[in-house]
Amino acid sequence: MADRRLTNHIRTLRFMAGEMTQAELGERVGVTRQTIAAVEAGKYSPSLECAFRIAEVFGKPLEDVFSWSTSERA
Repeated sequence: MADRRLTNHIRTLRFMAGEMTQAELGERVGVTRQTIAAVEAGKYSPSLECAFRIAEVFGKPLEDVFSWSTSERA
């Protein structure tokens, strides 16, 4: 059975943005560093508004930051 999950490229985008910290991104988005860490690690799915704000910080469309991927389960 296929599982679907939200994945992201936040860590890469932070690095490409002058090694922006999770705290800096959180401040610009209006959430805590812990929230950014959890989203980045795939342990928490952000609200739609938060996802758009994250994408906006990087000047990217939502689809360049987040993707809905399929992985096969045994």
